[in-house]
Amino acid sequence: MISVATWNINSVRLRIAQVERMLAEQAPDVLCLQEIKCQESQFPAQALADMGYVHQAVHGQKGYHGVATVSRLPFRELHRHDWQDNGEARHVGIELDGSGLVVENVYIPAGGDVPDRAVNAKFGQKLDFLERMTRWADALDRPTLLVGDFNVAPLDCDVYDHKALLKVVSHTPIEVEALGRLTDAHGWVDLGRQFIPAPERNYSWWSYRSFWRQKDQGRRLDHMWASPDLKAAATAHRIVEETRRWEQPSDHVPLVTEFDL
Repeated sequence: MISVATWNINSVRLRIAQVERMLAEQAPDVLCLQEIKCQESQFPAQALADMGYVHQAVHGQKGYHGVATVSRLPFRELHRHDWQDNGEARHVGIELDGSGLVVENVYIPAGGDVPDRAVNAKFGQKLDFLERMTRWADALDRPTLLVGDFNVAPLDCDVYDHKALLKVVSHTPIEVEALGRLTDAHGWVDLGRQFIPAPERNYSWWSYRSFWRQKDQGRRLDHMWASPDLKAAATAHRIVEETRRWEQPSDHVPLVTEFDL
């Protein structure tokens, strides 16, 4: 049995105590972090190694973005794709020794505030990122787990108010269609919805601006997708929602999937 977690931590140095707490309570074998917001030399590698996560692949940059995969199980780093074609640290891929499982950890751009690439370059960059990922996924030929903060809530029931958010970046039809092309390119299986079928409530992100009101205005922006031939190995999936109520939390919560490999 192998368990893999994904979490946009929104600054790993600021929230290393929360990472340690989550690892102690959930005990995943592999943890994929997004938005670590630090250079590799600043990553709290020793704190995680002290907890047994001695195998680490860190792709960071100063102050923004960044991803890291840490594991209790040995792995080898495979690649770091620049799907945005601008040098930002948004991906790292690893292969676990023995199982042959490939885990791709990705932080897809948020896309700014205006869903129009003509007036918002960040939105265009997000769509281009998804298009490049789609071409990459089309060529995959081995069992792969794709996880991370995709910054898209694809289904009507993946947001608290579908009609109100149709023109809000993360839930616009153009983003949903782009993510759908990525899904189709490899036949990815959405494990979040395999285990928590639509239209059941399934959120992973709540805005800092609205969460204090105790209104359940969530969105499902974080995902774990499996290759078709990996689907059968997935035995359980959970959302660790309690982390959103910890002191000074990330605005995202962890997802954990267990595999019989």
